[in-house]
Amino acid sequence: MMVETYLRRGKRELQRLALEPGVQRVGSAGLYLGSGFLLSAASLGASPLPLAMGVICALSGWRAVLMTLGAMIGYPVFWGAAGCQGIVWAAVGGTLAVLVGNREIRRDQPLMIPAIASFLVAVAGLTWRFFLGDRTPMPIWLLRVGMTLFSAAVFTKAALCRDAITDWLAIALGALALAQVAPVPWLGLGFVLAGAMGVGGAFPAAVLTGLALDLAQVTRVPMAAAQCMAYFVRLIPFDKKWQRGTAPAVSYMLTMAACGTVELLPLPALLAGGAIGTLLPPRPQLTHRRGETGTAQVRLELGAEVMRAAQGLILEMEPPPIDQDALLDKVRQRACDSCSARRSCKAQLSRQWLMEPLAADCRKQGRLVPELRRAREELCSMQADRHRQGEYRQALARQYAVLSDYLRSLSDRLPRRGEALEIRYRAEVSARSRQKEAVNGDRCVAFAGPDETYYVLLCDGMGTGPGAAQESRDACKFLRSLLTAGFPAEYSLRTLNDLLALRGSAGAVTVDLAQLRLDTGGAAVYKWGAAPSWVLTRQSVTKIGTAAPPPGLSVSGARETVEKLSLCRGEVLILLSDGVDGEAALRHLSLTPDAPPGELAAKILENGSERAQDDATAAVVRLRPMASS
Repeated sequence: MMVETYLRRGKRELQRLALEPGVQRVGSAGLYLGSGFLLSAASLGASPLPLAMGVICALSGWRAVLMTLGAMIGYPVFWGAAGCQGIVWAAVGGTLAVLVGNREIRRDQPLMIPAIASFLVAVAGLTWRFFLGDRTPMPIWLLRVGMTLFSAAVFTKAALCRDAITDWLAIALGALALAQVAPVPWLGLGFVLAGAMGVGGAFPAAVLTGLALDLAQVTRVPMAAAQCMAYFVRLIPFDKKWQRGTAPAVSYMLTMAACGTVELLPLPALLAGGAIGTLLPPRPQLTHRRGETGTAQVRLELGAEVMRAAQGLILEMEPPPIDQDALLDKVRQRACDSCSARRSCKAQLSRQWLMEPLAADCRKQGRLVPELRRAREELCSMQADRHRQGEYRQALARQYAVLSDYLRSLSDRLPRRGEALEIRYRAEVSARSRQKEAVNGDRCVAFAGPDETYYVLLCDGMGTGPGAAQESRDACKFLRSLLTAGFPAEYSLRTLNDLLALRGSAGAVTVDLAQLRLDTGGAAVYKWGAAPSWVLTRQSVTKIGTAAPPPGLSVSGARETVEKLSLCRGEVLILLSDGVDGEAALRHLSLTPDAPPGELAAKILENGSERAQDDATAAVVRLRPMASS
């Protein structure tokens, strides 16, 4: 009993440690760094492959940088001098990922990045061949180019929209890389992955991992056949769970006997992988599109494709160019045709004079300069109108993209509409306000979203009084309708930004949006022009978010910011409007996160809005486990 008690205590301690933000950041950094290192070991025909570059091109930001560093370390370790070309692959892929980042072009043209990556690999191979004396056979060079295109396309698709087939292919590519990694001769990581897939993976994933090991030529036993047999062996109704975990090893031995070869080194790794496979969560079943559900899914996906195609057509449309020569002809008719010196004048009207009328080289500037100024004003008006049309076009195209993604999400959720969700937390929200005038310009609402989500929305109208109150009320109503319908938070905020920009209401409202997950206890805080928020724990108070421009300044350019955090351990999230001095309020705060949210909000408002010249609102958000309700 004492052993079980210590084990449970240790498990809880590990779970608590794993939820620490610092530990999660370090773990994520190690994961990406190690993944790049291991993927650099991939090879075919004893030649390195640019699989790491394929994954790097699917990432962005610091993830791509860490993966690049891991690959640049791994290629010299695994390949020595032959890994110099791999270092170039990784560096070029990292540069490409950082430059492109999360731009819309990655989603609109998912094959563009893989095509560029494969072209760069081809150029690097030719450079090494003709200038550095590389003797890599031409079939291997072609194989590298094709593998770069294939791996980058697979991992890019997995990053944008995961599905079962993409996951199977990604696992197979991972097995191809891990096949060359063995800390000790009898523990090849590729065989460990194959064993895990043979017990806990889908049939295609198990067979593809075996095929990857066969391509890597790490054993003479046909692993594709062994993995195929393992999948059927595990279907036998064993009495013990560990017996099912021996399916890959047993299948390997049977295949080895049938081939008449003796090679026992992969057995320990297959047994270890089988043990890991028994710990994997149950494999999700593929969605079978049958009956009305399947028909509805197909129609939703077709509608999504139509919306995405319409977005592309709108973005391709370009307004007609401004005819500056026509403006100059109009100036010539008004100023030059009736000029007395027109026969002896040698000056030629120039487009530059439209931008600088006083620079006109003319003896009769009294007639010409006013006409040039009038033409310049007309040109500026036409340019402003053209820019406005461009904003309309971008806003309309974005709405088509939002509708496309929304229809796809509905299609994905349709087969799961009858599943029961495990809600583990309940939200406690309390807000306190103090208005400067008779009507409060701040508005805070809390409401349930689709499935397991819960939202807390704080909108601060510009200024005070009825106008600010109306702006915040309209923004809250608009965002709530979108979020309740299932639109993603980032798209909802961008739609509000487009609406404010096209309406000419730049900076009319700022937005603080907290999205809570009642199943995991996680949270995401979206900000657009709002004041910083705070996270209160028993040990410290942490500031999240920074000052940023408000929505409505432009259709393109500025975006919302998002901060991810966890509220599953009793943390308190505090949302504040501009009228509350958060630092002054929390500096003298003696309450703990366990205090009632209403008392906490009132205390913050009292300490932070004594001399405020604006409406002040403090909202306190906390998650409680359902067991304690």
